This record gives sequence, structure tokens and C-alpha cells, in this order.
Amino acid sequence: MQWEDNQEKMSSENPFENLKNSKALRQKGKRNTAAAIHQELSANGYSETLNILLDDLLSPDKDFNDSDNIEWCKWIIASGKSPNDFSSQVRSYDNHAKCGLVWVPHVVAYRCRTCGTSPCMSICRDCFKRGNHKNHDFNMFLSQAGGACDCGDTSVMKAEGFCSDHGIDNRANKGPVPADLMCVAQATMPRLLLRLLLHFRDHHSSRTHSYNYERAAKDCDEYCSMLMDFNNMGELMRRIMTKTLIDPEMYKSLVHPPFPKNKFGLYMSQSNRKYEDAIKQFPSPELIPEEYEKLPALGKELVHKTLLEEFIFWTFKYEFPQNVVCLLLNMLPDQEYKEHLTRTFVMHYSRIPSVLELSEDPDTMSNRVVHVSVQLFSNEALALKMVEELNLLHVMIISLKSMVSNILIPNTLNDPDKNMHYVVNCAKKVMKEHCYWPLVSDFNNVLSHERVAQVFLKDDNLIDMWFQFLSMLQGMNVNTRETSSHVEFEPSTYYAAFSCELEASAYPMWSIISHLKDNSYAEISKKIMNYLINYLQEWLEALNFYTPRIEKNEMMHASFHFPLHRYLAAFIYQAVKTMNISLNDILPEPDTIKLLMMHPLRVQRSWI
Repeated sequence: MQWEDNQEKMSSENPFENLKNSKALRQKGKRNTAAAIHQELSANGYSETLNILLDDLLSPDKDFNDSDNIEWCKWIIASGKSPNDFSSQVRSYDNHAKCGLVWVPHVVAYRCRTCGTSPCMSICRDCFKRGNHKNHDFNMFLSQAGGACDCGDTSVMKAEGFCSDHGIDNRANKGPVPADLMCVAQATMPRLLLRLLLHFRDHHSSRTHSYNYERAAKDCDEYCSMLMDFNNMGELMRRIMTKTLIDPEMYKSLVHPPFPKNKFGLYMSQSNRKYEDAIKQFPSPELIPEEYEKLPALGKELVHKTLLEEFIFWTFKYEFPQNVVCLLLNMLPDQEYKEHLTRTFVMHYSRIPSVLELSEDPDTMSNRVVHVSVQLFSNEALALKMVEELNLLHVMIISLKSMVSNILIPNTLNDPDKNMHYVVNCAKKVMKEHCYWPLVSDFNNVLSHERVAQVFLKDDNLIDMWFQFLSMLQGMNVNTRETSSHVEFEPSTYYAAFSCELEASAYPMWSIISHLKDNSYAEISKKIMNYLINYLQEWLEALNFYTPRIEKNEMMHASFHFPLHRYLAAFIYQAVKTMNISLNDILPEPDTIKLLMMHPLRVQRSWI
């Protein structure tokens, strides 16, 4: 049966008709009805029985989590066999090389630094035990955000670290697949995935103070479990699912008008209006520099062309529900699907700041965002492709800048009346609840790839934007010395500021510096240090700080946070240590050095 022929026939069906016939079919029993459907599809490439039954089982009028309906779907896919027997048969033809097992937060996993080529590489317990990691540098850890097993994936780990079940060399010759084995699955899967999509559309307008997206996501738990069970049958079933998700023509035939002039057509028209309304309400990226407004991943409007693209949209909209995240990640062993998912994720990436800020539980959502992104950006070739084709680095930095630009306050170092510098307000939700963490985690992840780091280091605009972001952290959370009474508890901003500098500044800095291994990076390092000196001079001018002095009243105020100073110190150290660059060639003018020393020295002097 041709995929295109089946797609065209299904698109014309009406899920609200022939319900009496469906009842009669149910009376024949699951096995007999499923066998009849398989026989029709095998002989004709089309099954009226299948469409009548699916119209009833997948009707939006029915309880989405009805266990009996879900069981019927499993039997239909099984084509006259029991679901367990069918699953075993499909698995017997599984030729996949990668594990891809997905786990949720608080699950034990392993990371082997000897075998890994990416710092984010991780493997499940079974693959670790079946592999040979004797005398390797490995650790067992409790996953914070969830993850997926990388065993068998040469893009993130060495082949010698694979377990006995995974890797190209371990693929067995399973023999030819029977021509009619997957015909029912191929005809049914578009309808199954469409039903899940319509569930998210239906509940978009239902969000009130008493109803939240978590409830809507929970309502599809059993249905998502069914789809994951199908995926876990292996490569044959997974490919049918992923092909449905990434096929633009399939999406067009399922959800685009014109719709039939009947009850089903009216329902689909209403569904489309809800979808369009959700698109309009979805936050668009803010504060995009004019020169980057036309970048595809920074567009104000979202246009979806596949089921996968709309699923990603609803995943963002519903704040990354765990069951949907696991479903999408379970299909990552399909490389074509993985690239489509990564590309779609990047196209929605600039919306993450707004979604996090609006979330009632940004900490949980942050973990779920990283659960997805770490699987996509740990592959160096794929990350580099997104950088080159969709300007991923620009998108990440602009998104970070946009997030913190909304919480700037006047800096109070030195004389506040003469200080024109603005810094982040550490009392705001973005800082106190670490809403920025997924973005800086992803940024640090992609910078761990040497070829991606080279793109960053060679692009003056990226470097300039990054130091603009760091300038917003420079001198944040000014502390005032208390001399009259004991301070029993440190304010919460204290922790927020230190966490931000560590996660958003220090981690990326060490990732960048780790690639500056020899004299071939000397000119790039000098360029970056010149940028830093210029930004530091601008910062001093904004503070109206022109002479190396410390007034008595200024001694009572100090900040611990000078990321531009730390970057300059780290790059100078690396240049001297690994590139044999003379200090005389890179140090700023003596008068500038004196000015730069004063604020770090004030931290020590103020608290003595």
C-alpha cells in the first residue's frame, strides 16, 4: 500500500458518522475485527471498517482516557494478533543501533568521561552494566532534569564504550520484513496522533484560575503511554510514527481547510480557530536588535507545517508536560526525526524566556526544558548545523539579553546620582527562581563543542552581544555594610546574585577558555581582551569613576560581582600560560589598571 494513497483516502473520512456500524463491529470482538481490518488493507490498500471504528474510538466526544478505547486501538494495530504477540514480532525485526531509553527526573544513570565525547553524555543502568567500563573515569548520578541513553550514538560517545546490544557492528541481519506486517499501523497512526493534537487544541481556552495546563496534560497520560508502547516496539513502528510527524502533506491533509460540511467539519473549524487564537496569545520574542529581526528563529509569527511543529508549540504552551516530553524524546533514535525536532525546537527557542516568566513553577519547567535541549544540543554536528543555518548562538544570547533587560535597575556603586549604569534586579522572579538557567545551560552545552566555540570566538557581533549581557551583571546586588545592628539572615538576593554569576557567567567562561589550547588562538584571545578592556572602560565611565580613590562613604557599599573583571583575568592567565603571550602585549594602560583594581579591592577593604 502506498503511503500517499492511504493518506488521501483517510483525509476525506468523517469521524462522526457510522457510529451504529461501529457498535456492531465492537460486538464481533477485538481480535476478529482487527483481523478483518488487516485483511481489507492487505488486499485493497484501504479499509472502510478501520475508518468506521476509528471515527468512534477517536471521536472528540469520547473520554480521551477511556481504557477500553485505548485497548481497542492496541488490538487494531496488532492486526489480528494479541498486542503482546504483535509487539514481539515487530521487535524481532528491530535493527536500531541506539538505545535511546528516556528517563524522568530522579532516576539513577551513569556518565563515563573515558568514553564520552560530550560532557552531557549519559547512559542507562542496563547499558552501563552490559558495557566494559573497567578502570574508566565514570560516575553514577541521580538525574536532575531527566535524560536519554546515548549508548550506540557515535556523536556523543566512543564506540568502544557501547554495550553488547548497541552500535552499528551489533546490528543483526533480521531478514526481510513481511509486506503486510505494518499496513494497519501505517493507516492508523495519523489518526492516533491527530487525536492527541486535537486534545491540546480543545483545552487551550479552558485555562482559568481553577484549571491549568498540568491537568490537561495529565488527562492524556494513558494515551501517551500507548503511543510510547508503540514506539518501544523498535525501528519499524518508530519510523511510521516519525514519518507521520514530519510529513508536511500529512499535516495539511489532516488539519487544513476546506473541511466537510458536516459535524466533523464544524468541529475542525472550531479547532482551527482555537489553534489560531493560541498562536496569537503565545508570547513573541521581545527586544530583538533591528539587524536580527529577519532571522528565521526570531520571527514574531510562528508558522507550522508539520504535526511535529505544532506538537512542539503545544509543548511550549503547556509548559513542557512530562508525558509529552518523554513521548517526543523516545523517538530520537530516528536521525531524520531528531534533526526535525532540533530545528523546530530552535525555531521556538526565543519564546522560552516569556514562557518561563509566566510559569507558576519555573523550576520544574526549567528542568523539563533542559531534558529536551540537552538531548538535541549534545550532538556537535547537529548543534553546529543549527548555529550555521538558524543562528542558534545569536538566538540564545538575544534571548538571554531579552530576559534580563526587563529587570534592570540603576546601579548604586559610588555616587548613585552620578552612576548611569544599569544592572539586574536580583529580587525579581527571573533571578530568584533561576528562570535564566535553561538558556545558560544550553549555551554552555553548545560551547563545549570546539567547532561551535570557534564560531563564537570568530564572530565579533556574538562577542559584543555576550559582553553586553555580562555588563548587566557587572556590579549587581550592591551590599551595604551594617554597623549598628546584627544582620541575622542574609537577603535572598545574595544567593540569587552568586548563583547567576556562577551559572550565567563563569560556566560559559570556562567552556570558552577550555578551547584556547595553543598559540593558534593568540590573535582571537587578544581581540577578546580588547573587547573586555573597552567594555570595562565604558563601565567606569558610566559609574563616573575616573580617579583611583575610595571615599569614606563609598566604603560602606560594595558588590561581589564583576564578571568582566573575571573574564579579563582568566583570558590574560590563559594567554600567558598556553599561548606564550607577553603580559606587556595584553595588559591595559597603567592608569586603567589602577581604576580596574579599585572595586575588587573595595570588597576586601569594606569587610575587614
